[in-house]
Amino acid sequence: MTTHPSAPHPTGAETTPKPPTTEPPTRSARAHSFNTAAAQYAANRPSYPPALFDAVEALAGRPLPGSRVADIGAGTGIATALLQARGANVIAVEPGDGMAARFRSTLPAIPIIRGTGDDLPLADASLDLVTYAQAWHWTDPARSVPEALRVLRPGGALALWWNTDALDVPWIAEAAARTERHFGIDVAAEKRNVNARAADPTGRLDFTRRTVRWSRRIPVDTHLANIGSHSVFLVHDEEHTAAFLAEEREHLLKTFPDGVVEEVYEVVLLLAKTPA
Repeated sequence: MTTHPSAPHPTGAETTPKPPTTEPPTRSARAHSFNTAAAQYAANRPSYPPALFDAVEALAGRPLPGSRVADIGAGTGIATALLQARGANVIAVEPGDGMAARFRSTLPAIPIIRGTGDDLPLADASLDLVTYAQAWHWTDPARSVPEALRVLRPGGALALWWNTDALDVPWIAEAAARTERHFGIDVAAEKRNVNARAADPTGRLDFTRRTVRWSRRIPVDTHLANIGSHSVFLVHDEEHTAAFLAEEREHLLKTFPDGVVEEVYEVVLLLAKTPA
């Protein structure tokens, strides 16, 4: 999307950041970087809480069981599998080779087709719900909004959501500050950019926003593998990435001496219905 880069999970950085020696990675490079880390992504990325799907049903005004759903930018299928488990008749759309291959190997019973949100390979008025989990920001809303409206039936809904870091948690805020110093990005600004105006600059969609807070407890190494699977890390060279992740591990073990990290998230959901 033109809205904001995919919000990276807070990670560590060297105390004195190195000055950049090259141009910042393009949005396209970041978007395609996941295909080289599909297995890491699938194994370590966070899931989504049941309350998120309760909110989707409530705002969409229909239950997921039996609904015709397309999960766009499905990646390795984290959200797709949860939608199916809730009873949705779901199809996945994914542009990346590596992600699609991983999806097929782990979710062979769910159909997946290749495509992007800017040019959906789906029939007109064929869906009750179109979802984007961590993926809308890789689209161009000038194209993806009309495409979503085209494939949704009257009274259907478009649901976008992101796991964002709970920056009111002290250790997460500290990790975010280290990320900002190292990469020169504003983590808080990226979270603020998850809003209706950024998602649809044309204002054609009337989004309702909900936030669902949740957490998970995982080993430090899983947490590091999770943050290492974000695009801001994948586009850097392996040696450089390994160095700051090693330093972050030391920070984390001071906060979590038992080696178990409690990641706290706020899932931001934006949902808009089409006219019935």
